[in-house]
Amino acid sequence: MPSRASKPRDTSQLAWHIAQQAIGALLPDAVKPDTRNPAAVALSKLGASKGGLARAAALSPAKRKSIAAKAVAARWAKKR
Repeated sequence: MPSRASKPRDTSQLAWHIAQQAIGALLPDAVKPDTRNPAAVALSKLGASKGGLARAAALSPAKRKSIAAKAVAARWAKKR
């Protein structure tokens, strides 16, 4: 969920804030540049796309069924 800029609660601060926006002195928050290593991001995406399928292929049907049953029990055990 995107965060919203908080507005000052004091009326004088709010007035100053609106005036600064009107004259263009306050710039909206700039988008932070992506500082991640592009090679590492590509490698991560490559592994993530294969991971679940490779794990499912390596598991026996009985083991997959027991994992699924445990997940269902955990979901239903939560207080609603």
